[in-house]
Amino acid sequence: MPAVRRLDLPPVWLAAFIVLAWVQARLLPLGLSLRSGVVDLLGGLLVGGGIVLMALAITEFRRHHTTINPHKTPVALITSGIYKRSRNPIYLADTLILAGLILRFDAVLSLPLVPIFVWVIERRFVLPEETRLRRIFRKEFHRYETKVRRWL
Repeated sequence: MPAVRRLDLPPVWLAAFIVLAWVQARLLPLGLSLRSGVVDLLGGLLVGGGIVLMALAITEFRRHHTTINPHKTPVALITSGIYKRSRNPIYLADTLILAGLILRFDAVLSLPLVPIFVWVIERRFVLPEETRLRRIFRKEFHRYETKVRRWL
């Protein structure tokens, strides 16, 4: 696998967006602030919720003995556990973590990074993964996608 392909993974994108938000908060706050106990609590809850969601999703991957790498071909379609509620709980978890950290960093100008991150993840990973799942699991995936929403 080429080096660029190895780096084109959701955690790398998440880390890049987190670094952007952190740098913005430190170097370009422009006097904008949402800092309060409530916002800090909300940020912590979002990060914590994202971590729990991710753990639940990873548990399902392990249970089904299939790959978590979005570039590899899965051997099973996961429709159990948290995947009964969201087709993409790990990406949803990534989004919650990013939003929570932006709030914790008090990086007000970085709030637009959240929808941009969702857009990047959807284009780079979700759509190609769903195409692959449609090709491999045909009817089963069709039934699944009609019952379970992509994000929430």
